[in-house]
Amino acid sequence: MTDFIREVMAKFASEIKMDGMWWFVFGMAGQLAFTGRFLFQWIASERKKKSIIPVYFWYLSLVGASMLLVYFIRRGEAVGAIGQTFGWFVYLRNLMLIHRERQAPTQEPA
Repeated sequence: MTDFIREVMAKFASEIKMDGMWWFVFGMAGQLAFTGRFLFQWIASERKKKSIIPVYFWYLSLVGASMLLVYFIRRGEAVGAIGQTFGWFVYLRNLMLIHRERQAPTQEPA
């Protein structure tokens, strides 16, 4: 098991050395933003005592996916780049729907 851990750590170190620390930090920041959206969703749902998706979920999705897209393109990883591209359209569309709903005039119940 320790040999496996050493191999993984050596691969990480090799990739950081090859791409540079800045790209590693950029990729990690994108991954943290992308993963952090679930934390916002969980906290919002716990507060409301029901499952909800707050608008920050979609913003973090868009930011994280955009950063990861740039990172994957830079590294030449087609699978990751394609995966982030398709999600990007879903996140953007949800934000458009949310903003349209917020701008619609409110109607008083009869």
